[in-house]
Amino acid sequence: MEDKRTTPNEDIRTLLAKAGEGDRQAFKNIVSLYQQKVFLLAYSVLRNKEDALDVVQETFMRLYQKLDAYEKDRNFQAWLLQIAKNLSIDYFRKHHGRRREMESDKSVEELPVAAEDHWSNPESSELRQVISRNLERLGERQRLIFVMKHFNGLEYREIAQVLGISVGTVKSLHFKAVRNLKNWLSPQLGIQP
Repeated sequence: MEDKRTTPNEDIRTLLAKAGEGDRQAFKNIVSLYQQKVFLLAYSVLRNKEDALDVVQETFMRLYQKLDAYEKDRNFQAWLLQIAKNLSIDYFRKHHGRRREMESDKSVEELPVAAEDHWSNPESSELRQVISRNLERLGERQRLIFVMKHFNGLEYREIAQVLGISVGTVKSLHFKAVRNLKNWLSPQLGIQP
């Protein structure tokens, strides 16, 4: 009898194929591999933890419904984040008034779903707060690109694909985000610009 269990380290195409055949564990593994990245993207658009979690749930429901629509030669992560981005924007448009009233005052790094392992050193707590406050100051597109590049590890080409803009625009916005963060962080950290 063949062992049908899957592991999170399996190739994403293998997991997708198994999930498409009804393997629930394979789908759970896909969710566990990508839920944090989807959350960070949704939160960078919506700026509200509960709304972002709603979008994460909706993203994976859509993924399950569209498993057969995934083109095997496409970058899966970029495709999934495109779904998340579109759902985030739709959610924002639909709930814009309510969002203003309930907007979270917590930054991405202060949320428990965010990548705590990157900030496990207790000495980095103050640095994390300084960086988070300054990330919040970035314009929406700059913040989104910065999060996708530095938190989700996407390449410029993948970010361009997700956002539907040119690679040159992504590079330009990323450069501006980094420059802004450097200018804002330097005096706060006692570094000469």
